[in-house]
Amino acid sequence: MTEPTSSQHADLEKAVRTYGGFWDTSRGLRALRDAGHDPQEKNTRHILRDLANKGLLTKVEDRPVRYRTVQET
Repeated sequence: MTEPTSSQHADLEKAVRTYGGFWDTSRGLRALRDAGHDPQEKNTRHILRDLANKGLLTKVEDRPVRYRTVQET
C-alpha cells in the first residue's frame, strides 16, 4: 500500500511531536509502518530533513544521521 507523500509527512510529523526523543531513518520507517504506510528509506530521510528545516528536529550526528526533537519553551 503506497500512500501520498504528504500524508506520510503529516503522520511522521505527528509521531515526532507525540513521542519526541531521538530520530533516525529506522525509527521513522517504523513510525510510518505503524501508521499504515509502506515507506521508502529515501523518502523517510527526506521527511526527516524537512522536519529539521522546519525547526522541529535538530541534527545531532552525521554518520549515521540522527536527530533529536527541539525542546519547546
